[in-house]
Amino acid sequence: MTTTEAGTSTAGGLGVGRPTKRRPGSAGGGLEVADPRPVLDAGAVVGVRCTACRYPVAQQGIPWCPVCYGTLEPDRFAGSGTVWSSTVVAIPVGERRPPFGLAYLDLDDGPRVLVHLVEPVVLPAGTRLRITGTDRGDLVAARSDSEEGQP
Repeated sequence: MTTTEAGTSTAGGLGVGRPTKRRPGSAGGGLEVADPRPVLDAGAVVGVRCTACRYPVAQQGIPWCPVCYGTLEPDRFAGSGTVWSSTVVAIPVGERRPPFGLAYLDLDDGPRVLVHLVEPVVLPAGTRLRITGTDRGDLVAARSDSEEGQP
């Protein structure tokens, strides 16, 4: 595959001048890349919902529904939900130093989001969490009051 200009391909003549999957960011003359992390506003996660299939997405700035390609409308999702899976990370990642906990949280009325845990513990699936804030742009969650004292 040869490259003619940033982000375009000429592999075998197919896709000549068309954007490739990997595009440079705006610093390299490409398109702006949306920050995929969910945004917390007044205790609610801000995102979008498909007007056709009602699929919820906790990301802003996407052009269409990732399921049916329908149009999207802004939506706000509850700041609480149940753990789908969790882990404790034991290696440094970027500025984060181990140990730190991560969990996928199924929001009560919306999508599944990745959250950092207040305590670095593995939580069983179904544990109730509430999002308490953000840390360096990432959502942070703690056990709901009714879950305190549970293993």
